[in-house]
Amino acid sequence: MKVLLAYCTAETKVKNSRFIAEAFPVRTAEEARAKLAAQKEKYADARHVVHAFFAGTKAEHSGLSDDGEPSGTAGRPVFEVLKGSGITNILLTVTRYFGGTLLGTGGLVKAYQDAAKQVIAVAQAEEYVEKDRFSFTADYALYTQLKHLYSRYHISSLEENYASAVEVRGHIHADESEGFKADIYSTSKGKTIVEVTQCI
Repeated sequence: MKVLLAYCTAETKVKNSRFIAEAFPVRTAEEARAKLAAQKEKYADARHVVHAFFAGTKAEHSGLSDDGEPSGTAGRPVFEVLKGSGITNILLTVTRYFGGTLLGTGGLVKAYQDAAKQVIAVAQAEEYVEKDRFSFTADYALYTQLKHLYSRYHISSLEENYASAVEVRGHIHADESEGFKADIYSTSKGKTIVEVTQCI
């Protein structure tokens, strides 16, 4: 499975109806529903806010809704596109502003399907890998040496706060945590201890 890395959007027009497709990273079904509620509030003037989502490392949680469109013409096509993408931890909403022309059942299915495909085409996703959070503090001179260790590992979301010392936080592949801790400890001659917690 892949996971969505960042928000993305795409917009299409079909017979003057606007279809705004948006994809959001979410980790749980509850998070997906909360984001959906915010979308409905944001687009309170729109005719429909259709959605589908997958959450969990194995896409074990999912949901969809036609939001007032004829049954099976909106949520299901979006859901199937999402399922085919192999991406989890994602909420995909398609907001429709009605353009005055009815599209018919087949036209609706195609419009929602195409909108979902367009946003998936621009989505940034990566293969799911279990990660840990790490943090440590080091003095400036020592940190210059420790930074060189990063190239040996899969480090992401790195934050460096330069205060009286350098406070560092980031993510690392879970199977590399112990080696990283040992490398930092050894290179710093025992002066720097890395704290590691599991990402949820």
